[in-house]
Amino acid sequence: MTAQRILLIVLDGIGDRPHPALGGATPLSAARTPVLDRMAREGATGIMDTIAPGIRPGSDTSHLALLGYPPEEYYTGRGPLEAEGSGIRMRPGMIGFRANFATLGPDGLVTDRRAGRIHGTEPLSKAIEDGVDLLPFGVSFRFVSGAGHRAALALEGTGLGDGVGSNDPKHEGVAPTRFEPTTVRPEDVKTAAVLNEFVRQARPILFNHPLNRERLAQGLPPANEVLLRGAGRMGHFEPFGERYGLSGAVVAAATLITGIGKVVGLETIHVEGATGSVDTNLDGKVRAVVDALETHGFVLLNIKGADESGHDGKAEQKRDFIERIDGALAPFLDLQETVIAVCGDHSTPCTVMDHSADPVPVLVRGEGVRPDRVTKYDEFRCAEGGLHRIRGRDLLPTLLDLIGKSHKYGA
Repeated sequence: MTAQRILLIVLDGIGDRPHPALGGATPLSAARTPVLDRMAREGATGIMDTIAPGIRPGSDTSHLALLGYPPEEYYTGRGPLEAEGSGIRMRPGMIGFRANFATLGPDGLVTDRRAGRIHGTEPLSKAIEDGVDLLPFGVSFRFVSGAGHRAALALEGTGLGDGVGSNDPKHEGVAPTRFEPTTVRPEDVKTAAVLNEFVRQARPILFNHPLNRERLAQGLPPANEVLLRGAGRMGHFEPFGERYGLSGAVVAAATLITGIGKVVGLETIHVEGATGSVDTNLDGKVRAVVDALETHGFVLLNIKGADESGHDGKAEQKRDFIERIDGALAPFLDLQETVIAVCGDHSTPCTVMDHSADPVPVLVRGEGVRPDRVTKYDEFRCAEGGLHRIRGRDLLPTLLDLIGKSHKYGA
């Protein structure tokens, strides 16, 4: 019997490197993962370069590759994808940016690029939308909160370009930079001026906002600055359903991932309590996936908390969260007529505190899969698996073949 559906589970930032605090193990190899290990025993495993060997993937480019949209053809920047995920309807030609709420000290230096990983920033975003005026430039905008400290900005108007830099210094202890055009094109020069004016007007709005006054009174870092980066012009994406003949859905808390889902035509399934952090509602996300598989031939589940722990350099926290993930995935063992793939989108080593080019472990389990001899899902064992070393763009064609949706090449 041929399976009918595909479940792609992306454990965001799951890959890592040996860590001294874990006796030279990675968080994944140190974790107790009976569910993932059973999937590995019953399936085929390997390691995967989501883009290519030696390339450090972003979550944006890696997810595009995993969904079969080569990023070198479709990727224009993270901003439009983040904006879509935040609920902004991006029309072709609009310029999008990803944003962080950050904290500036009295000396104008960035003290926290994530404003204490603040949540509940919607009142701040609304105040900016209501208070900032870009009409003298002939530009309208949307500014919408995403998960946690994240937000997105979209600009619409004539003569706008995406060849602009960022005001994000990428480090604490330094001042935000001015936006500068990266070309001499008039549209990029204009956009840099628009962004500088946007930040200039937003700063006093944030400084005087009651939410930030309350945070200061509680000894918490205020979200009194907006850092923007990832400029991109909204392009065209062939709908997933037309491309593969499958209806699809995405279950994710990260606005970037839901944004990618939206631009390729996947239905977004919202889950109460899904945060994109280690406190996320894992059980709720799993239940939502099981329900979505009743009506969709493809479901993407993204679980992000391990990536956050990697960025924070917290190896034990990452290990412990992986164990929570493993327990939550148990209901998937009983799925019928479903091919399950589990992988990372990139590695986020706790010793690096950023993405790295280390390949990620991948497994495929379901009807028709030829099991190998690997019995544990981690970076070391999966390197010995029967899938060997593949690229991200190779995974979906493999899964489509297992459900009878691939096309013969040749006569």
